Amino acid sequence: MEELLQHEYIGYIINTLGYLVTAFVLFFIGKLVYQLFHPSIKVKYELVENDNLAFAIAHAGYFIGILLAIGAAIVGDSNGLVQDIIDISTYGLLGIVLLNISTIITDKVLLSKFSTRKEIIEDKNAGTGVIEAANAIASGLIIMGAVTGEGQTGMNGYLSALMFWAIGQVGVIIITLVYNLITPYNVHEEIEKDNVAVGIGFAGVIVAIANLIFFAIKGDFEGWSETFINIGFEVGIGILMLPVFRFIADKVLLPGQKLTDELVNQEKPNVGAGIIEAFAYIGGSVLITWCI
Repeated sequence: MEELLQHEYIGYIINTLGYLVTAFVLFFIGKLVYQLFHPSIKVKYELVENDNLAFAIAHAGYFIGILLAIGAAIVGDSNGLVQDIIDISTYGLLGIVLLNISTIITDKVLLSKFSTRKEIIEDKNAGTGVIEAANAIASGLIIMGAVTGEGQTGMNGYLSALMFWAIGQVGVIIITLVYNLITPYNVHEEIEKDNVAVGIGFAGVIVAIANLIFFAIKGDFEGWSETFINIGFEVGIGILMLPVFRFIADKVLLPGQKLTDELVNQEKPNVGAGIIEAFAYIGGSVLITWCI
């Protein structure tokens, strides 16, 4: 019996080391791929010599996205060490590519009124860095949801992960358009003016809708039609509840003060108010998933 337990412990240690080594290799590959997608950005210089907080935030969000992308393959049911490492590697590599594409989407679609590279690298705009980080985390959440469960394996699993990621990006774009409509100020203008508080609130919206999409697609795959209905339902709830969450942040979490005044109508925007707004969206999305 004791000898059997020793063999099991040795097996656990070998598996753990295999997963950890694979994850660290993927993080290293993620660093190289990021440099390929952004050849004009000197990562070491921005992080160490230039002390660029905006870039550090965006880059940390990118690696959190990678962590989420490979996490589902690690925490799911084991299919043997070799197959697990293959799954972690392939989904991790797919996630790395999609996460880099998501940074382009942030630049060209979510923040199309200005250059995110200029804002992050030249202006050190932390608000823009938070939004780019949020979209990377959102992509990681969606990929994690697509990988969990059973019913889609092999090439079908990779195609479904790609499809869910694309749908998730559309959902994020829709919710950000709605957010722009319900705010009494121009979100893009405020972010371009280095308003970190507005950037944090905007980032909260992105992560919140990604969490709802994650909830809709996680678990066993039971068919495309049912999955699309679930995604549409969750995104619809997110759109309907967005003004409610903002009202809660304004009237309940910030009693006696107007959220808009704290974010844009004073000389120095209140970053704490932006954090409260972001919490209202993310916390609200978590509560919705618990209640459904």
